[in-house]
Amino acid sequence: MNATPLVSVICLCYNHERFVKEAVISVLQQTYPHIELIIVDDASTDGSKVAIAELVQQHPEIKFLSLETNVGNCKAFNQGLAVSRGQFIIDLAADDILLPARVERGVEALLLAGSDFGLNFTDAEWISEKGSCLYVHSHRFPHATIPQGDVYGELITRYFICSPTMMFTRDLIATLKGYDETLAYEDFDLWIRGSRMFKFCYTPEILVKKRVVNHSKSHKQFTRNDRQRYSTFTVCTKILELNRNKRNKNLLKKEFCMK
Repeated sequence: MNATPLVSVICLCYNHERFVKEAVISVLQQTYPHIELIIVDDASTDGSKVAIAELVQQHPEIKFLSLETNVGNCKAFNQGLAVSRGQFIIDLAADDILLPARVERGVEALLLAGSDFGLNFTDAEWISEKGSCLYVHSHRFPHATIPQGDVYGELITRYFICSPTMMFTRDLIATLKGYDETLAYEDFDLWIRGSRMFKFCYTPEILVKKRVVNHSKSHKQFTRNDRQRYSTFTVCTKILELNRNKRNKNLLKKEFCMK
């Protein structure tokens, strides 16, 4: 296996004019040398496309897909994935930030873990719209409590992965046939289906900054009465099909009762 495999960072932008430059620069400043950056603009209505075009002019190696109609995160990501070539993949929202060693640490972790591992995740700093620290992910989910390896059962009941910190293998996403485009969001489905077939590994370092933007989909995710809860229900029906023992069925039943 290549010691420096190609990593594809697929940066999804929708009305992120205020943040997209910082996100892109965070990719360009990675310590890892072998990265392809693909920006997918999902028909933004602000000045995002102009901001991205300026970045591409300065860095012509960036691939830029400008969608004419808004298709949503899952389908937009799949379009970026279709033109990517990397052995490892990062899905980067254009309002989040990769710290300089994120890619390097992820490649190291996955190569060391072995081919039965399909996803690496890390600690993160949650920041405000203006970039100030709100809290650290591991303050809510201490390192010692984070499972590794077969995490399927834990994922049914605990939201312990900070989504923007994920790096996954092409084998994992190819096995899943990309994101499920019928869903409003992708992470829970990817974790559940991916962890049934691959092991996950955790790097206990803050390597990503996750931005909390008011009124964003991620800010509302899992809140009561949000329309995205239908997608959560859909993923839970998949869990019923994937469960292999009584314990997992009981975990899912308990989770439904708590909602």
